[in-house]
Formats: sequence, structure tokens, C-alpha cells
Amino acid sequence: MAINLQKGQRENINAPKFTVGLGWDINNTSTGGSFDLDASLFLLGENKKLVSDNHFIFYNNLESPDKAVIHTGDNLTGDGDGDDEQIKIDLTKIDSAVKEITVVVTIHEAEARKQNFGQVRNSFIRIFNTDTNEEILKYELDEDFSIETAVEFGRIYNRNGDWKFEAVGSGQREGLEKFVSLYQ
Repeated sequence: MAINLQKGQRENINAPKFTVGLGWDINNTSTGGSFDLDASLFLLGENKKLVSDNHFIFYNNLESPDKAVIHTGDNLTGDGDGDDEQIKIDLTKIDSAVKEITVVVTIHEAEARKQNFGQVRNSFIRIFNTDTNEEILKYELDEDFSIETAVEFGRIYNRNGDWKFEAVGSGQREGLEKFVSLYQ
């Protein structure tokens, strides 16, 4: 049975292969325009910086150089139930220089479209075992990010050989560019 996390909680993943699923719905009272939320992953080294530019996984770079992290593709609408985007992670293949994977969701062209996470509801990140489909953990964003256009949902990190997930839930309004500048 999956563990439902609260902001700041940490939990062991205990699966060498798992999938990160992200989901969201759009409030009916939104701007009327379409929303395109994008999942991005930053594969960081000990220094909290990208191992290389190719270790930034997003809709224009769907896999890491070692093929341990594979983004299954960009969902342009978020329609339907369940996961809107998924990223498959195989820790048996991951570059030993990678010590942390930061999971960020941003709103594409948020400023131009006058959109923010306050117009998004039912946002979640979940991790499930890729082989068994058993859900390991889930974190539902329950804050109202009324001015934020990017949210760090969580981070997966290596601590003494064990991979753990931390529910972060930290938003900011400077979009994906802010995260890129933090981790380059």
C-alpha cells in the first residue's frame, strides 16, 4: 500500500526500477486558454549542479546519457485521469556521479498566457514500482500557489547507498529558467 506523504516527509523508495508519475487538473475558472504543464528532472552531482547539460531531462531531451532516466513524452493538455506525464528511472543503470534527481513541474508560456499554479488543482507526484505497478508513495500538492509558475514537487536522493524521496512542494514565479540557473 502506498504511503501518502506530507510536505517535508521523506521515504525510502526500495525499488531499483520505478516510475515517477505526475498528474494535475485545470480549474474550470481558469483563463480559458489551454494549459501545458511540463515535467523536468535535474540529475545533480554532489555539488547540487547538473552532472552535464544532457542530465537535464525535459520535453526536448527525453533521456539521460546512460538511459537510466527516460521521460515518456510531453502531455500538452493534462486531460483525463491518472498520470499526465511519466518518467521511468532505472537505478541499476544510473551514472554514479548522480546523487540527486530534482522533479520540477512548470507551466509552459505561463507569463504570456497569464497562468499560474493557483489555476491548477489535484496536483500530485507518485512513485510506483515499474515491474509490479505497485504504488510506493504519493505526494499531493495541497497548497494554493496563486502566483507561482513552477513548482519543485520533490527530490529523489542517494543517502548512504539508499535512494529516498523527499516531498518538497516549493513554488516560485520565475519559471523553468530559474531552476536551470540554479542547477547549471
